[in-house]
Amino acid sequence: MKPSLQFRLSQHLTLTPQLQQSIRLLQLSTVELNQEIERILMENPALEREEPDEAPVKSEAPAAGGASEAVDWPSEAAANWRGPEDDEDGDRTHATPDTPTLRDHLRVQLSLTNLSARDRAFVEILIDALDDDGYLTQPLEEIVALLPAEAEASVEELKIALCHLQHFEPAGVGARSPGECLSLQIKSLRQDAARALALEIVEKHLELLAARDYGKLKALTGADDDALRAAQRLIQALNPRPGAAFAKIEARYVIPDVIVRKVRSVWRASLNPDAMPRLRINRLYAELAAAARSGAGISSQLQEARWLIKNVQQRFDTILRVSQAIVDRQRHFLEHGEVAMRPLVLREIASTLGLHESTISRVTTQKFMATPRGTFELKYFFGSHVATEAGGAASSTAIRALIKQLVAAEDAKAPLSDARISQILGEQGIVVARRTIAKYRESLQIPPVNQRKAL
Repeated sequence: MKPSLQFRLSQHLTLTPQLQQSIRLLQLSTVELNQEIERILMENPALEREEPDEAPVKSEAPAAGGASEAVDWPSEAAANWRGPEDDEDGDRTHATPDTPTLRDHLRVQLSLTNLSARDRAFVEILIDALDDDGYLTQPLEEIVALLPAEAEASVEELKIALCHLQHFEPAGVGARSPGECLSLQIKSLRQDAARALALEIVEKHLELLAARDYGKLKALTGADDDALRAAQRLIQALNPRPGAAFAKIEARYVIPDVIVRKVRSVWRASLNPDAMPRLRINRLYAELAAAARSGAGISSQLQEARWLIKNVQQRFDTILRVSQAIVDRQRHFLEHGEVAMRPLVLREIASTLGLHESTISRVTTQKFMATPRGTFELKYFFGSHVATEAGGAASSTAIRALIKQLVAAEDAKAPLSDARISQILGEQGIVVARRTIAKYRESLQIPPVNQRKAL
């Protein structure tokens, strides 16, 4: 074959660095965005943050019926909503008290005992072996094997030390199983008929109680309904995780990107100023760049800073447009709750705004909307649909809310089965299969009918 030259004309899409940055910023959460901006601020001296009092942010979406300042909250949700303006001093930080750990609490009690130095050392070893819930999950034989040979420790000595530990507070600490934990707590209570029956149940028939097999429980224990009901109440009042009260729980707060308010019968979305980073070009650096005509590096940094400011603003503008489109379609949810949620797919919002579905997917991931009914991720407002007899469609979120209402109102002695719930919804015009009801019920963490049955 002879070499030859050929001309070919074709079109292809090239992602410029600016477009790549815009796509990357769009899919970041608020926390990730701030981390990315902090990194860029460290690398680019041409970029700096604005002080909050220097530039007020205009971030409210235009309303269809004209601008208005009168905000009309729904009466049932107003009591549960507290906007940023309600905070008098503006300081939302709360100092958590220093709570002693479970091991510190047990060591204080150990220091008050009259045990010998050897027994005290064994109890100290068992305290270190407890998990965060206060359970001793490691067998005593393994603990003995891990001790040095010169200690000459035996399993019997550790059993005695465990007995001392199980007398400490909180009751149930040092247990090796949930049944033993509940048993230790019951033994610390005063003696009565309910205590004796509850102790027998947790030591011998805990699985039957968990399965709510009351008929077999009554046959094995010889108790009547009243006695079994009293024992069940006593067991339910116990704490299966005695060490959890000493665990340090780190609170995580979600900063909403969008705030939704009702303005004269129109729901409007506006950007949350606290979630928007305020950036600007460093004036001194810009003047130096203008004076240095041959400063290619300085010009590049200025251009990157301008790109970032523009892309950040475009990111929030896109979030606001998508949020307002969601609010327009889910206004019945804002008025009446989950049962009024309508089916919504990404394609519908993308078609309305003239954007691609992938863009809508990026916008709705890890972006949050504060409403009078709570703070939700934007993806929460999207859901599949189930056909109705009238030819319409019901959202899966609305069906879950109906299932939750039916279960909450059911007779505890005769709870509703999945088939019965499907039949009730069918009578309301919503055709849902029994398997679908079971799937929705499991997603709501509602136990099956046999575990919801009360005595």
